[in-house]
Amino acid sequence: MLKAISLCIAALTGQAYALSSDKIPYLERSAKVDGVLEPDVWQHALKVDINNVTWPYENQASPVTTKAYVYENGESLFIAFDANDPNPDAIRAFYRDRDRAWEDDLVGLKIDSFNNAQSAYQFFINPLGVQQDSIENELTKSENSSWNGIWDSAGRITDTGYVVEVEIPLRVLNFNDSITTKTMAMEFLRFYPRNERLRISSMQLQHANSCWICQMPKYHGLESAKQGSNLALIPTLVTNRQETRDIDNGVPADWQAENNIEPGLDMKWAITPDTTLNATLNPDFSQVEADTGQLSVNNSFSLFFPEKRAFFLDNSDYFSSHNNLIHTRNISAPDYGVKLTSNKNGHTFAGFIANDERLNVLIPGNLGSSVVSLERKSENMALRYRQDVNKSLSVGVTSTTRQSDDYHNQVASIDAKYKPTDNDTLKLQFIASETDYDQAFIDELCDGSLSDCDINESVLRVTAGQDTGLGYYLNYEHNRKHWRAFTSYQQRDEALRTDMGFMTQVDFNKFLFGGEYRWYGDEKNWWNRARWYADWDISHNHNGELLEKEVQTNFAINGPLQSFIDFGVEHRKRTGLRHNEALLAIDDNTDLFSENTQWAYLEFKPMAGVFAGLNLRTGNRVDLANNRIGQQTFVRPVINLNLGKHFEVRFRHTYEQLDAQGAEVYTANLSDIRLTYQFNINSYLRLAIINTDIERNQSNYLDDVDAKYKSISTQLLYSYKLNPQTVFFAGYSDHGYQDDDLSKITKDEKTVFMKFSYAWLL
Repeated sequence: MLKAISLCIAALTGQAYALSSDKIPYLERSAKVDGVLEPDVWQHALKVDINNVTWPYENQASPVTTKAYVYENGESLFIAFDANDPNPDAIRAFYRDRDRAWEDDLVGLKIDSFNNAQSAYQFFINPLGVQQDSIENELTKSENSSWNGIWDSAGRITDTGYVVEVEIPLRVLNFNDSITTKTMAMEFLRFYPRNERLRISSMQLQHANSCWICQMPKYHGLESAKQGSNLALIPTLVTNRQETRDIDNGVPADWQAENNIEPGLDMKWAITPDTTLNATLNPDFSQVEADTGQLSVNNSFSLFFPEKRAFFLDNSDYFSSHNNLIHTRNISAPDYGVKLTSNKNGHTFAGFIANDERLNVLIPGNLGSSVVSLERKSENMALRYRQDVNKSLSVGVTSTTRQSDDYHNQVASIDAKYKPTDNDTLKLQFIASETDYDQAFIDELCDGSLSDCDINESVLRVTAGQDTGLGYYLNYEHNRKHWRAFTSYQQRDEALRTDMGFMTQVDFNKFLFGGEYRWYGDEKNWWNRARWYADWDISHNHNGELLEKEVQTNFAINGPLQSFIDFGVEHRKRTGLRHNEALLAIDDNTDLFSENTQWAYLEFKPMAGVFAGLNLRTGNRVDLANNRIGQQTFVRPVINLNLGKHFEVRFRHTYEQLDAQGAEVYTANLSDIRLTYQFNINSYLRLAIINTDIERNQSNYLDDVDAKYKSISTQLLYSYKLNPQTVFFAGYSDHGYQDDDLSKITKDEKTVFMKFSYAWLL
């Protein structure tokens, strides 16, 4: 039946397709989004063939037939996909939470709604209707899957493949509706994961051109498309009961309980079709799901955690530049936030202000960094403007401000990206900052007064007396189909601070160059892609003293069962800890160590619902706690397993061991287990367990350390999402740890919570 409908649609639309392949038809009728193609609707739509494999191969004929149908009614864009499959039993599709089905069979499209080759919305759907959406940013070459639009989809597996229907309200997109006939670049796609994962497209893609958005074909029409006021009011209610107690001295204190009921309100208003205002009052900015566990046992720099909160994620790509100058997880507990974003005729503007009940500041250095947290309010502001002069040149400026009592940090930056040819890209950015740390900040850093402070690099950076700093970044890349070459240079002054961003290292300059060569297989080869990569870099501090010199190379190959193997070696000369921490000098104050490391990464997806990965590393590494060379072994297996369509197990374990002078220094184990039962595309129940176990050989340390540290965090979470903004969460979480003062893991925190929000679209 479905095949007959498809043939009927093809026959009825063939003439229109031949006459105007880039015109999106207007129909007054709205399709019923249920995964069933209705001939009386879709026969009038534009037909698009998805028949060209663009990855891992370059423009080969597709082994499967896929057709897309598209039209609009002035309010929404409607798309249907008819994906034929010679073996429907092999279709990979599972019930998952939104944005977690990227490894399944998928169909979808990319839309550059401004037709300026700077960014593209991505909408993908698996055969069961599970949605994935993101924004691809050409400036930063990143894809932000945290962006969530409100749109509708339905999927259905059939005897001949699967069918997906989609409705994307035009209010989800940013576009200029003052133009009568609108032109948008679009690419229609199918991902076909079997022995290989094929990216099948409606267009040809030249791999020598690193800008994929630039190559997307143009579609015009949408004459009556208007975005309207697009006002959304989203009231929220958060309730929780948190119990905490002090267990630092080995004798647990009594539990202290606190009950909270917090109403809040989010508002999103499209003031014009190009300008959006977001506001939030009394928001709950705590994230619902626990971060992935990370080890930091032999790391002197602060760990990075991504943003997951809706207010900051909306149009977050508007704030992006070549350096991370705006990292909104620095703002932890605001009472309010206001954000304005706009994109019109090549001009992009974004700005927000928010207060914070706390002040979290990252103090960077050249050998390490630290975070200072103060229980006092702060005001935060970020501004970003970018002009896309043409598809080859973009220029942007960024400004941020943080203020708390007599502490302040201000940053100003200008950046540019220029593509003189399809194969060449030049990026540059200049940064200037002014920072003033007040006495209360210094006292908090020292855990008392400066006179009683243990002097270290962070203290010296704060008390250096320099308030202005400069930095710049230059990068050039030449890319061909089979090879690319690149070089970069960056420099950051001792006093450069980007307290609204995530910049862990200053007082250095770094020169890098490298290259890559690629091989492409075909159906005769057991592999489909291979590459060899190498680079060399050298870093000095502001006084010209060597910090690090490194050369590395690796070889990677994609093979059967969606396998990927990557192995390499690196040789690095780097400085160790300072002998006298009261001096910032490197020469005659540090030792220069040689690190030689071999590593490998392997992954494969042998069948539907199975992923296995293994990360291995061994070699000599600097023991940062004792300023010497040790032998490190690192192993990280990852297994994701679906048991049926609804139940998923995710397991990730990290093992790290360091030996020095013939004896163990430490052994660290971290396990992250997530068990999820996905009832349907809207709701799930998830149990997360994160367990850390670190054992140290006290006799092989220069300073006193705990012989053992264990911790365990658990979270049970129920989620129901009608859409990304109409959600209900309920859960329980706790945390406990054990050190030398405790005989067993003892809980120090327990929380029961519930969160509800509902989106009214006016």
